[in-house]
Amino acid sequence: MYVILVRLTVGFIYQSMRLFLICLLLCVNSANAEPSGILAVGDSVLAWHKWTGRDIPSEMGRALGTKVKNAAVPRARFLDFSQSGRRTVQTQYQSGPWDIVLMDGGANDLLAGCRCRDCDAILNLLIDKNLKGAVPEFINRVRSDGVQVVWMGYYASYRSGRFAGCRPYLIEYDARIEKLAKQTSNFLFVDSEFAIDNNDRSLFALDGIHPSSRGTRLIGTFLANALLQ
Repeated sequence: MYVILVRLTVGFIYQSMRLFLICLLLCVNSANAEPSGILAVGDSVLAWHKWTGRDIPSEMGRALGTKVKNAAVPRARFLDFSQSGRRTVQTQYQSGPWDIVLMDGGANDLLAGCRCRDCDAILNLLIDKNLKGAVPEFINRVRSDGVQVVWMGYYASYRSGRFAGCRPYLIEYDARIEKLAKQTSNFLFVDSEFAIDNNDRSLFALDGIHPSSRGTRLIGTFLANALLQ
């Protein structure tokens, strides 16, 4: 009887340990297989509809089937004119196990720094013709963490509003960033200009500048498809 009990006890312990090891292995594999997700940093274009979960980064994440943390905030800039550091895009970034960091920004720098007139100096501070400046420095900082950086270029909006006059500078700005992307590893430039038609009023919010929920879905899906190509 004693021998039988010992055998049963040993058998139970063996089976329990075996089950525990299998569960542990499955948990580890599951954790390794789960994508770390997307971190988005930038201005109000990426932040728009964040409160409803219909923002561009969230739509991109849905299309890719991955998690998203959207740290973008309205009026964010790269250049800290006030030297407070509170609203810079750079402060939105935190090192972490991200697969992708989605970025935009720069329009608010042109608006605040030169009111979208005679903006060559501000443009060069962001990124000059030699592809140096605050934006490349930030991109390289994020890339040094081993992260894939995706830059979303600005689209032409239905209305210009306060940004009237910025358009030529933004075109040159995006062209310089695209040129940087072509010669930089782990850095992809995606122009949202090709995602939406600026003559389609339904793709824009009431201000005619930020995207509507339909617009964010088109742009987010466009970004996801660019990554999958």
